[in-house]
Amino acid sequence: MDDRLRRWRLVLGGGDADGTGFAPQGADARMDEALAALYEGEQDRTGGLGASAPRVARWLGDIRSYFPSTVVQVMQRDAIERLNLTRLLLEPEMLEAVEPDVHLVGTLLSLNRVMPDESRESARAVVRKVVGELQRRLTERTRSAIAGALDRTARTHRPKRAADIDWDRTIRVNLRHYLPDRRTLVPSTLVGYARRQSAVRREVVLCVDQSGSMAASVVYSGVFGAVLASMRSLKTSLVVFDTAVVDLTDQLHDPVEVLFGTQLGGGTDINRAVAYSHELITRPRDSIFILISDLFEGGVRQDMLRRISAMTQAGVQVIVLLALSDEGAPFYDHDNAAALAALGVPAFACTPDAFPDLMAAAIQRQDLTQWKERHLG
Repeated sequence: MDDRLRRWRLVLGGGDADGTGFAPQGADARMDEALAALYEGEQDRTGGLGASAPRVARWLGDIRSYFPSTVVQVMQRDAIERLNLTRLLLEPEMLEAVEPDVHLVGTLLSLNRVMPDESRESARAVVRKVVGELQRRLTERTRSAIAGALDRTARTHRPKRAADIDWDRTIRVNLRHYLPDRRTLVPSTLVGYARRQSAVRREVVLCVDQSGSMAASVVYSGVFGAVLASMRSLKTSLVVFDTAVVDLTDQLHDPVEVLFGTQLGGGTDINRAVAYSHELITRPRDSIFILISDLFEGGVRQDMLRRISAMTQAGVQVIVLLALSDEGAPFYDHDNAAALAALGVPAFACTPDAFPDLMAAAIQRQDLTQWKERHLG
């Protein structure tokens, strides 16, 4: 019972109205002060962080002592949004105190153009740490899923090893050779996978909207772009856009450089970005075009739809991701999503953990609408 009162007291913030009668002591009192500094004005809390970078840095250190990292990340986000601490993030001591996460990286990237030189290296260290963690989490799974999918698209009737035989398809192809009296199937035809080739077998173009609402998607796209570019069987291009289009393909060897090459915020011209991306595709029937955007078009909508339709008719596998993040249901232009669906182009949000399987399904030209229903609900 005391623990429940303690928790309610920390949630409600004290005062005559909280009704708990619980007085925090020791670490609980310091935890309460940290909460009050952020959530002043709610539930009669008092306090505040003011505009002092040293004080905010100390507060960041305090909450890392009292709360798990997932809670710290939420509180950091609330502090940036509620108390307008964005500019304070340019202070090196602040950057050394924060808990790095994808959302913080997005905020730092939005400040890229106004960041002073003395803050830039600290910011890069934060971004480098988050990118490194994402690469460790996502790289191997992405490579494995895509390599397996590529192998399965390269069928052969002369597999060189037993391990290369696709037994499921071999049995189905040879069912007419079943001998009931011997309860045996005679496989006159073998179906297997061709051995891996070093030549480029798919072209992938990632076209990423860098408007402010797409910050997390930009971060994940940069990491996945670097992973895909490291695979010799793929020719990967990365294009980012607002009202202008920037080709970051030559920086894909370093995802941190990719991210600092973006410029979050500004308008959106999807049509212009699609037109540029279309020019990068040299083998339409072996190409996958992934547009990552909330579809709020500031350019010419009909031209954008016409260009995407032309891509699909040429044989390009076109996918539209309304978000590539863990942020939940995205905010997007429903009319444009419906128009794309009418063209046979699926438009849905995808989590980073599901993206490797999505790429594998695209390589095998599976029905991605059905794939989405099975994997994303």
